[in-house]
Amino acid sequence: MKRIIIATAILLGLSKLTIAQNGPADVTRVTEAEKTFNKLVERKGIKGGFLAVADSDGIVFKPEPIKITTFYNNIDKQAGTLTWTPNFARISVNGDLAFTAGPYIYQNGSDDTDKVFGDYVSIWRADGENKLRLLINLGIQHPEPEQQALTDFKNPDSSKVVAPSKDPFSGKRIILATDNLFNHSLTISTLATYKEFLSPEGRYYFPGFEPITGQDKIMQFIANEGINITAETTNAGRSTSNDLAYTYGKARIKKGDVVSNYNYVRIWEIDASHKWNILLEVFSAIEND
Repeated sequence: MKRIIIATAILLGLSKLTIAQNGPADVTRVTEAEKTFNKLVERKGIKGGFLAVADSDGIVFKPEPIKITTFYNNIDKQAGTLTWTPNFARISVNGDLAFTAGPYIYQNGSDDTDKVFGDYVSIWRADGENKLRLLINLGIQHPEPEQQALTDFKNPDSSKVVAPSKDPFSGKRIILATDNLFNHSLTISTLATYKEFLSPEGRYYFPGFEPITGQDKIMQFIANEGINITAETTNAGRSTSNDLAYTYGKARIKKGDVVSNYNYVRIWEIDASHKWNILLEVFSAIEND
């Protein structure tokens, strides 16, 4: 037992030393991974591109969550062209978890009328060789944007790092509990819950609408659309530097008088007071029961 404790202490010390010596990861690492992915899709096609970058546990929503490798290995070559540009990105201090989001265009044909516009969200995780692999990918569809969204790439703040727990499962349990608390709070008051949990610079991705940026604008959108949400967490993950995390699950949303089913993905970022806030939330529609 003493050996285990000593080994853990050494690993924690090495982790902190690595951050101190090398500094936090650079966000360009994930934006470059996304650009490489885009080029792979251009060269190999949609199916080949996704298979080339997929994490072993990576999922897409078709519409239910399914492993990337399972889905694309069981379909023929996917027709059409897909291009996208990241305009929102973060990476954890240790560089083992990151995400990008931005507009995409899908075109199945040569006519511009065949174009489909929307925004995507990709979550990336470092593999055993410290190479970023695609862990989660989903998107929303909306009309052609009227103006280009602002770019927001930020490097991580090492001052927000929380010391790793001796329990390797503690981080995941905490973020699962946070997501469950958020979902429970939604049943009491949707607006009060977003006011409490949403980052001031958060982004909200809802099908049929361009992404909404900023807590005030998101809450105004939710109020104007008459949105009420009930949701259930499916899974979660967290960076080893404990500063970036994700959750996903199922949601049932009442929008006015219409009730529909959705998948959701949330990206969480820890603030200076070590409180977890939602930096990004995206909903993808699934067929009603």
